[in-house]
Amino acid sequence: MPKTLADIKKSLDSNLGKRLLLKANGGRRKTIERSGVLAETYQAVFVVELDQEENAFERVSYSYADVLTETVELTFEDAAGSAV
Repeated sequence: MPKTLADIKKSLDSNLGKRLLLKANGGRRKTIERSGVLAETYQAVFVVELDQEENAFERVSYSYADVLTETVELTFEDAAGSAV
């Protein structure tokens, strides 16, 4: 797992357009699992376009700090077993 915010952004930049499984801490012992495509990366956040069949809304965004603190876990479907 990358150690800095810049490393996380660089890693996500190289995976733009790829399908992923997103696991996020929903609070109060809830884990939210969603699947979609990594759409865009910005200076402080990244955007995931969600599969419409499974989700009520189209897009979600998270900060790179969420990945660093393991509040959000990303697993890309292309690379078997590799998580960012």
